[in-house]
Amino acid sequence: MARGGPRLDHGRRRELGQSFQDGGRHYQQVRPGYPAESARWLVPSGARDALDVGAGTGKFTELLLDLGLSVAAVDPSADMLAQLAEHVPAATAVLGIAEATGLPDAAFDVVTVAQAWHWCDALRASTELARVLRPHGTLGLVWNQLDTSVPWVHRLSRIMHAGDVYKPGHRPLIGPEFEALEDHLTHWQDSVTTADLMELTKSRSYYLRAGEATRAKVLANLDWYLHEHLGHGPDEELELPYLTLAWRAVRA
Repeated sequence: MARGGPRLDHGRRRELGQSFQDGGRHYQQVRPGYPAESARWLVPSGARDALDVGAGTGKFTELLLDLGLSVAAVDPSADMLAQLAEHVPAATAVLGIAEATGLPDAAFDVVTVAQAWHWCDALRASTELARVLRPHGTLGLVWNQLDTSVPWVHRLSRIMHAGDVYKPGHRPLIGPEFEALEDHLTHWQDSVTTADLMELTKSRSYYLRAGEATRAKVLANLDWYLHEHLGHGPDEELELPYLTLAWRAVRA
């Protein structure tokens, strides 16, 4: 399927991941949700208990709750979890990481990781998530990506430094604890204004870790592209094409 995230060494991954420790309210306001189709595809029939890892502000957590599951949500950011507790109070918020959740053995039927697997040490996380899954439980990995097959979106992603590159045939790295990896692709659109796109850019890890000069350049380029080159008004609503890429695997 797709790359699913930036290819980073361990140090760079930790550095960029730290950019999401704060700013939970902004993240909740500007980041898109996920299509319900992806959650329905990932969750096995008969599942009762779910763990959402790297849950952030709870955008995917909410879909799991909508499916009638009992959900624990793990994230390393207390700020993100505060937003999650406000917006999806039915979930149990837990401070932790994919490599060390602190949760009991064999407690869940399904574990999901939405928009976060590329921040994890995939092999260590696989071992930990296999531990908390019941036999034959499901691991689900999800990414939203801008649909860069659309020319104007491809250029937008480059200006935003979004890192969205669709590569058919790619498979995410998972540990030997899992087997029978399958994939699923959903096309959908998010209604946004150009102001929303400016704010979305500010929620990206590249922007959050950049200096003031780089940030100013990114926003100036985006302002020119949206308002001068494409000719959109500041309050005009656009349909922003997305792909949601999902994979599921079974605990061996």
